Amino acid sequence: MSDCPVPPRHVYLVDGSGFIFRAFHALPPLNRADGTPVNAVLGFSNMLLKLIGETDADHIAVIFDASRLTFRNRLYDQYKAHRPEAPPELIPQFRLVREATEAFNIAQVEMVDYEADDLIATYARLACAAGATVTIVSSDKDLMQLVGNGVTMFDPLKQRMIGPDEVREKFGVGPEQVVDVQALCGDSVDNVPGVPGIGVKTAAELINTYGTLEALLERAPEIKQPKRRQSLIDFAEQARISKTLVQLKNDVEVPVPLADLCLRPNDPGKLIGFLQAQGFRQLVTRVQSRNPGAVAASAAVPVAPMALSSDSAVPPSSVEKRYELVQTEADLDRWIARAYVEGTVAFDTETTALDAVLAEMVGISLAVAPGEACYIPLGHVGEAAGELNLSGAERPLQLSFEVALARLKPLLEDPAVLKVAHNGKYDIQIFRSHGIEVAPVDCTMLLANTLEAGAHGMGMDELALIYFDYETIKYKDVAGSGKSHKGFAAVALDAARDYAAEDADITLRLHRLLKPRVLRERMATVYETIERPLMGVVAGMERHGIKVDRTELMRLSADFGERMAEYEKQIHELAGGAFNIGSPKQLGEVLFDKLGLPGGKKGKNGAYGTDAAILEELAASHELPRRMLDWRQLAKLKSTYADSLIEQINPKTGRVHTSFSLAGAATGRLASTDPNLQNIPVRTEEGRKIRRAFVSEPGNVLLSADYSQIELRLAAHVADIPALKDAFRDGQDIHAMTASQVFGVPVEGMDPMVRRRAKAINFGIIYGISGFGLAQQLSISPGEASEFIKAYFLRFPEIRHYMDQTKAFCREHGYVTTLFGRKCHLPGIKDSNPARRAFSERAAINAPLQGAAADIIKRAMIRLPDRLEAEGLSARMLLQVHDELVFEVPEAEAARTIPVLKEVMEGACAPVVELSLPLVVEVGQATSWDAAH
Repeated sequence: MSDCPVPPRHVYLVDGSGFIFRAFHALPPLNRADGTPVNAVLGFSNMLLKLIGETDADHIAVIFDASRLTFRNRLYDQYKAHRPEAPPELIPQFRLVREATEAFNIAQVEMVDYEADDLIATYARLACAAGATVTIVSSDKDLMQLVGNGVTMFDPLKQRMIGPDEVREKFGVGPEQVVDVQALCGDSVDNVPGVPGIGVKTAAELINTYGTLEALLERAPEIKQPKRRQSLIDFAEQARISKTLVQLKNDVEVPVPLADLCLRPNDPGKLIGFLQAQGFRQLVTRVQSRNPGAVAASAAVPVAPMALSSDSAVPPSSVEKRYELVQTEADLDRWIARAYVEGTVAFDTETTALDAVLAEMVGISLAVAPGEACYIPLGHVGEAAGELNLSGAERPLQLSFEVALARLKPLLEDPAVLKVAHNGKYDIQIFRSHGIEVAPVDCTMLLANTLEAGAHGMGMDELALIYFDYETIKYKDVAGSGKSHKGFAAVALDAARDYAAEDADITLRLHRLLKPRVLRERMATVYETIERPLMGVVAGMERHGIKVDRTELMRLSADFGERMAEYEKQIHELAGGAFNIGSPKQLGEVLFDKLGLPGGKKGKNGAYGTDAAILEELAASHELPRRMLDWRQLAKLKSTYADSLIEQINPKTGRVHTSFSLAGAATGRLASTDPNLQNIPVRTEEGRKIRRAFVSEPGNVLLSADYSQIELRLAAHVADIPALKDAFRDGQDIHAMTASQVFGVPVEGMDPMVRRRAKAINFGIIYGISGFGLAQQLSISPGEASEFIKAYFLRFPEIRHYMDQTKAFCREHGYVTTLFGRKCHLPGIKDSNPARRAFSERAAINAPLQGAAADIIKRAMIRLPDRLEAEGLSARMLLQVHDELVFEVPEAEAARTIPVLKEVMEGACAPVVELSLPLVVEVGQATSWDAAH
């Protein structure tokens, strides 16, 4: 570069590496005509054009990371060791972003062995020494240590300046003390260890009290809290290492002098040529409006269309449908080529079963544009395969299965082509069983669920009706149902084509409608960092399955049956004669007519009610209803679990493969079906016996990693209850502490019944429990229960404020949100029926907590497979049951695996949410699930 004509007055330092990722996740997938992804390039180019047009800076540079490994990795080999690789669709954009910087004629700097942050720190020092002011264009918290003395930050996405006040709001200390705070609390994203048990808030309090990290460590024995004191003493050297890692170097011998960062006018022709090659039509127009008469440096470069834009979806009724049956390799190659040109292809698989582990593939459908879709039959049998032959007898009716998959594999695995599916987890599994890793994948079911969870169902047929007012062809219309069900392999090819191609077509149209909405409605973080990456992880869990001891289940079934027969005999004796105890009608007649027990009420069908609540009330005064409750418990365990699980052992694998619904609950919780492993009773000895039948393979153990009281911890954080937060931080018995605070009794020597009452209130409150509900749980009067709740609110008024505020927000908006931005819709909050309205109000209180807990464990699930692999561990994640994850681990690796599980799960909030109290994960190991839990 030539010498700059002016000395630096205002220097702009752009965090290029950080912004690439921000732009990538902020914009929907976009592809050039040749299939190259360019969404990050578009976001980056928009930012540069805006910066140049609005800044008064006379010097500007974009600073990049040259590589992942730097001098910090020599100081601490685990630094950033667990950061995931860049998404495949982002990798080709790194080069293009550098080309964009060059096209804008802006200086760019990167240097091997140093991070971009170190170069920014050095240039900031040099600029200030030269008398200039500095603006760092970034939102990276690690750069906040540089703020002050002429240096500010600017977040281009949030369009806000970051000065000392904003730094103090973020860290609780001024910029000059940020490094000390970071050294204490660490950083799970960069794998900076810090001091265990100390978060940002505690670290800020300590540094504000003691001044510096060194002063704190020297005076650590003075700390009053025992756990905190010991942690600071034990991990002092770790804190010093952490400080070295987070402190930015500002004395790097930069490869480009400060003077050469001078802002120079761009070459409009060169810039337009670059933008045209990417297909950025609007940017080309904006550049041309600023430079009338400017043309591209290469007139031969056309403006390539984008493969995906944020245009509204096209309703099925507005475009002629052209659905094709693909029966030759040439036709298949033509559709594959078209998919590459479009850059986005919707797909669906037709199979023989809903169970992805057992299912065989029958055919595949593709859609490349609204109304343009095809069906590739692969496994149709009998007369069905011969009912449609479009080009005469010489043309094969179906492609070879192996040939078709071999041709489709490169397309389905190409990172430059976005694949779209509805319930993509299922299709990922189907292709995975044939050695094809489909990626990247968008799922329209998860897109819809991200936007409107709880508002309606997420099935494709329902979404087509809601969004397009369009009735799809139903599966039963082509394959039959009930006794007339023939399976899709027996469906005639013309009917199969119309049904399957429509599925892919509707999926593509839904994607064009929903993906831009996710961006506009600021739900991209939930979708891109939680919902989307979870698909492949859960697909792997379902495929692994869990081993079940068939012999133990058969023994349990026999035992339950024998004891049920004994209970039945006792019930008949108590009733004074035989009757069908499985008949609620006959049982009601015995209880209320024959035995004359009080409280009998007949329903509309003329029969007495005999549900569990009624039997529990009667059991206090008569033996028969007590025995009936025992009989019913065993009957459910025998039929629903012992007998059913035997039937659900997969003959191929010898394991049970549950299916996890990713869009089954408004709060984001996963739901388990076929079999439902989340509803196995665990509070009774009989229920726990079922879990004993879930075992590890020989030489392995099961690890159960469970978040301890996570929803109660989240309530303490969200409602900002100092007493509860302090108790959790200090590792106190939270229920005993609550009992002491609410009932005014000392913790020492506390009556267990008093603690039980506090526990019932603690957990009941976060579910919006009423006095009547608490009274039933504790077997006390509703009046007494209401007094307990009243006393609880008097001691913890913050929880009452949270409940009132949350219900008011939900009534106004129709939904509540979690800490991570997930929306949980509760349409019943405005219902005219008081009972339904009250139910929704209780759900509104709990949904932000249950939803946040669901988000946290999902984030952990996403991170764990890569982290375990990076550590050389072969643990497999098998089950997720609410706040618990179950793994199968070689026994020899268990001891090394446990701390990894704890670290990842306990740090799953970072960097999106900083909790004001720690998460705690308890891990147990054994050869059976029950013993490990």
